[in-house]
Amino acid sequence: MAGAASALFLLGIKGRVLVWRDFRGDVSAGQAEKFFTKLIEKEGDPESQDPVVYDNGVTYMFIQHNNVFLMIATRQNCNAASIIIFLHRVVDVFKHYFEELEEESLRDNFVVAYELLDEMMDFGYPQYTEAKILSEFIKTDAYRMEVNQRPPMAVTNAVSWRMEGIRYKKNEVFLDVVESVNILANSNGQIIRSEVVGALKMRTYLSGMPECKLGLNDRVLLEAQGRSTKGKAIDLDDIKFHQCVRLTRFENDRTISFVPPDGSFDLMTYRLSTQVKPLIWVETQIERHSRSRIEIMVKARSQFKERSTATNVEIELPVPSDATNPNIRTSMGSATYAPEHDALLWKIKSFPGGKEYLMRAEFSLPSVIAEDALPDRKAPIRVKFEIPYFTVSGIQVRYLKIIEKSAYQALPWVRYITMAGEYELRLI
Repeated sequence: MAGAASALFLLGIKGRVLVWRDFRGDVSAGQAEKFFTKLIEKEGDPESQDPVVYDNGVTYMFIQHNNVFLMIATRQNCNAASIIIFLHRVVDVFKHYFEELEEESLRDNFVVAYELLDEMMDFGYPQYTEAKILSEFIKTDAYRMEVNQRPPMAVTNAVSWRMEGIRYKKNEVFLDVVESVNILANSNGQIIRSEVVGALKMRTYLSGMPECKLGLNDRVLLEAQGRSTKGKAIDLDDIKFHQCVRLTRFENDRTISFVPPDGSFDLMTYRLSTQVKPLIWVETQIERHSRSRIEIMVKARSQFKERSTATNVEIELPVPSDATNPNIRTSMGSATYAPEHDALLWKIKSFPGGKEYLMRAEFSLPSVIAEDALPDRKAPIRVKFEIPYFTVSGIQVRYLKIIEKSAYQALPWVRYITMAGEYELRLI
């Protein structure tokens, strides 16, 4: 990071300072008021949504979590991305201690909040942000310190995210490959926007200081090894690793090598901006029988292979705001009218690939004339689902090796799941 932060502020939703820590003495507490004034000005400008504000020699970088603004002010040329990431790590640490970060939890725990900020940043430079390591020597009532002890060695070690001396009777690693499909499609089936956002989520229960190596069907790696990449390799974009991954090793030979933290963490996130065929397609047909009655027919079709099955499918279909007396029939699952959302909710617990199901709903429209008897065209159809043992991108974990000096046997478990992210189908 080129420059250092001057101060960190935690503000309420109305701009009141809840907690602040001055690191360099070159900004005052009054900067928070100037920042909030600038923030209010930005709200009126829809084109200005960036998390960085500059005013009179001071740069403000901020994020919002629930009803709390986390903001860092600086007079130096800081790396804005590093500061934003640091603020997100502050949120993660506070959530670990207080369960949730909001105004009330900060007021109830402001002493611990100041202790944490002192350890996480020193003289404007980020230090260590691993919640599990911090909880070893910054205690709350839930984790009282038995005796006076020194900070754990992990704080000063090269591996600052893992304690030494961890022991398990059964050594296991659980790796979940989770992909979220974001799709926006028009009524003709044309894809306006599509992307796949993936994450490799790990839970490690390993003794000692294990060395882990992970291999994926990465096209660059397979080509470098002279292997065939026909139909099996994928191109990953926007890769982001946990700090435990050795980046130089990955840049040299695309090997993901790391000493994992203990417990749960996201090893890697990635994005694929490829054209994705909608996994579940929904068609609607609207019939008007009179000025006060409307019938909606919905057809849902799964467009993935028959050996896969979507679970917990939920289709939200917009209906007129004054619709009453619903009469709903479905060929599979159950459908209910949710007037608070002006929508029909169609739920299907199990939706195998290559299947098609129908729903027919009839409504009375007491205050709508025939010309207006259409669902709100602004609201799209929203779909939620999960497909276990399936990935859209085709990513595969080729191997997961665990090496430790005591040479114990560790069991790696890998599973795949695809779910709907921002999955919307327009009616027109």
